[in-house]
Amino acid sequence: MVKITGVEAGSKAEKAGIKSGETLVKVGDYPINDLLDYRFYTTEGDITLTVEDEQGARRQVRIRKGQYDDPGLLFQSFLMDKQHSCRNKCVFCFIDQLPKGLRKSLYFKDDDERLSFLFGNFVTLTNMSDAEIDRIIKMHITPINISVHTTNPELRVRMMKNPRAASTLDYLKKLTDAGIAINTQIVLCPDWNDKDELRRTLEDLCALGDALLGVAVVPIGLTDHRDGLEPMRVFTPQEAAETIDIIEEYSSRMLAQRGERVVHPADEFFLLAGRPIPAAEYYDGFGQLEDGVGLIAALEEEFTFALEDTPGRPVQRQVCIPTGLAAAEFISGLCRRAEQQFPGLKAHVYPVPNRLFGKHITVTGLLCGADIVAELRGKQLGEEIILSTSMLRKEDDLLLDDTTPQWIGEQLGKPVRAVPFGGQALLDALLGD
Repeated sequence: MVKITGVEAGSKAEKAGIKSGETLVKVGDYPINDLLDYRFYTTEGDITLTVEDEQGARRQVRIRKGQYDDPGLLFQSFLMDKQHSCRNKCVFCFIDQLPKGLRKSLYFKDDDERLSFLFGNFVTLTNMSDAEIDRIIKMHITPINISVHTTNPELRVRMMKNPRAASTLDYLKKLTDAGIAINTQIVLCPDWNDKDELRRTLEDLCALGDALLGVAVVPIGLTDHRDGLEPMRVFTPQEAAETIDIIEEYSSRMLAQRGERVVHPADEFFLLAGRPIPAAEYYDGFGQLEDGVGLIAALEEEFTFALEDTPGRPVQRQVCIPTGLAAAEFISGLCRRAEQQFPGLKAHVYPVPNRLFGKHITVTGLLCGADIVAELRGKQLGEEIILSTSMLRKEDDLLLDDTTPQWIGEQLGKPVRAVPFGGQALLDALLGD
C-alpha cells in the first residue's frame, strides 16, 4: 500500500476519479509496495486499481490506457518507499573513510536492488530475502549489478562483516539460471581477495555462463581518514602487473569461448603498473565505464573521431583543465594533439593533488573545489576553466565539498565550463564551440 500524493491533470487516473490523499492498495490481484510493483503491474492497457480513501473505504477503479502508459498517479518519493540501506561493514568501504563535515547525503550507504536496475547502482544482495530474489525473477528485472568481491563464503563474511555475505552467494546462480543478466564488481584488496583468491572468484563467476555480462576488477581506494578501521594498503606496481596477468588469463579464456573478454581490470591497474592502456576493442563495447573500466580508451577513441570530423583551423584561445593525478598525462596528450590540429590553441593541464581525501586518491571524479582553487591560484588559466562533470553530483551543481563551478570561477576570476564525459564534448570545450 502506498499513499497517492498527486494525480496528473488530464490523466486516466484523474478521469477515473482517483484523488490525492487516497492509497493505492493493489493493481489487479497484486499488492503494491514500491516502484517496481507499480511499474510492472500497470504495463497492461486494461488495469483495475484498488484504492482506499482517507476514511478507509475501498473501491475498484478500472482504467483503460495504452500499454506501458502511466495511469498518472504521483507518490511521495521516486521509489514509493524508503531506500534500502547497506547492512555491511566492508573493510574497504569508501564511505567509512570520508572526512567529517561533508553533506549528509554522502554518508548514506545504499544497497537497493531497484536502484541497480534503474540507475546501475551495485548491490551486495546481503539485505535481500528469497522473496525479493523471486520477485526479480518473476518480473525479469535485468540486468542487476552485483558487488561480489569474493566467492569464498568465509572470506566474504570477513571482508563484509555480515554473516549473510556467505549464504547470499547462492543468489548468483539462482539469478543467472533464471536468465537474469548480471554485471559483477570485485573491489580488490592486497592480502585479502587477490592472487589465488582472485583466481577462485573469477573461476566461479565465469562458470555462471552467458548471463554473466561482465566482471570489473577495481583496486581499493584508501583515503587519509581511516582511524579505527581495518589496516589496509594499496597495491604496489608489481602487484598491479601481476593482477592484470591473472585477470587476462580469464579474459583470454572467455574471449576464446564467447568472443568477448567479459573480465576486465580497471584503468587504475594499468596506470599503476606502468602498462599501456589497451585499445578500445579490448573492452567489449565499454559496458562497465562506471567502474573505471575502459574510460581512458573510450575517451581516446571518441576524441580521435572528433578530431577526424573537425577540420583544422587557426584558433586563438587559451584554456586550463584541472584533473586528477592519474589522468593528467593522458589528458595532456589529447590536448597536444588538438593544439597541433588547431594552431593558436593552448591548453594548460594541471594535475590537482587531492588534499581532501589524501595522496592515494588520484581520480578526477573525487576532486573538490577548494583543492582545485588552491592548485590553480596564480597559474596561467587562459580564458576559461574546463571542469569535468565527473566531479559534480547528478544535478551538475555541487562538488564533494559543496562548492560549485561558479564559486571556483569567482575565486579564480575566470568563467568555468562543466563538460560531460566524451571526446566530442572535450574538443568542443577546447575550441570554445
